[in-house]
Amino acid sequence: MNHMKTVLLLASLTGLLLAIGNLFGGRGGMMIMFLVSLAMNFGSYWFSDKIVLNMYGAREVTVQEAPELYEIIVNLASKAEMPMPKVYIMETDMPNAFATGRDPEHAAVAATSGILRILNREELEGVMAHELSHVKNRDTLISTIVATLAGMISMIANMAQWAAMFGGFGRNNDEGQEEGAGGIIGSVLLMVVAPLAATLIQLGISRSREYIADESGGLLTGNPQALASALQKLEYYAKHQTFTAATSATPATAHMFIVNPLKGGDWLVSLFSTHPTTEQRSAKLQKLAQRLGR
Repeated sequence: MNHMKTVLLLASLTGLLLAIGNLFGGRGGMMIMFLVSLAMNFGSYWFSDKIVLNMYGAREVTVQEAPELYEIIVNLASKAEMPMPKVYIMETDMPNAFATGRDPEHAAVAATSGILRILNREELEGVMAHELSHVKNRDTLISTIVATLAGMISMIANMAQWAAMFGGFGRNNDEGQEEGAGGIIGSVLLMVVAPLAATLIQLGISRSREYIADESGGLLTGNPQALASALQKLEYYAKHQTFTAATSATPATAHMFIVNPLKGGDWLVSLFSTHPTTEQRSAKLQKLAQRLGR
């Protein structure tokens, strides 16, 4: 199922890029975007994890630099019978975490310095078990591809704003007729469509993957209540604190984190969030705890 989702996402993002190329450059623009999309699809599969980690200024750490975090991940990876992922830390007070990588053999887990300060060991184990479950279920491949390509679409939207100021993208064909919509109208359309497309792409990643990772993480640690407690703490900080890593959290990458870093109390953002509500996730984890006799 995840492989099918990946194919559909790549196809839809490629189609969107081709449409943008045709809008502003006609057949020539569409061919350019086709070549760009091929390069991006290849690059996002092989290098998107490194791109996302660099976006947030995450640095790889050793067991000497982060002994508790490293020990937790070593133990969980061994228990889950999966390769040990690389461990990264993002220097920001906002507590959060995400996993990335195209498969378990090329995975990385990133945690913020803030999450290491506010969670106790059991809660941190729950969060890391959730992230390792994403790796084992290969959700991370979809997440990193979407983050890279959706980020490119947003970049094109920013370029359109500048292009609108200098005459647009329209051009004439050999017969003197304009190819593509181009101009201010086309730029405005792109500036409106691109953010919406990024949101829809995120929503295309089913919220069920978060429930599955919660359940898998709870089963891996045998302590679902600790993860529920961690989610409630992270939810509070997401609503009352700004994400201040090397770069601000973006809509294109928000779906990768264990809780949405863009909430800030905005009901509209929550409405279009790829994450289920913390209340729903906690309720399911409490039921799992009851089944496990905790």
